[in-house]
Amino acid sequence: GLRGVKLVISDAHEGLKAAISRTLSATWQRCRVHFMRNALAHAGKSGRRVVSAFVATAFAQDDADSARQQWRRVADQLRPKVPKLAALMDEAEPDVLAYMTFP
Repeated sequence: GLRGVKLVISDAHEGLKAAISRTLSATWQRCRVHFMRNALAHAGKSGRRVVSAFVATAFAQDDADSARQQWRRVADQLRPKVPKLAALMDEAEPDVLAYMTFP
């Protein structure tokens, strides 16, 4: 069988998350591509490039603390104009940035 799995990346399907937790005892991460698709759906056609660039700044950080701080700054910047996107970012933060806790 499969052993030593430390991180599993998938979409946010509840059944997958439960199975990963139950059978692998591994950290689960929400897929960044799937997250970005969800995020950009809130951005509107004209805002997609800006939102994509803003969120990418969090992914570009060198450590977990910096990534979380930047993620929150981006969410706060977007909140006045795109509150649903900011709420999605608030909810998804620990899941999307899970990989940052690994070396």
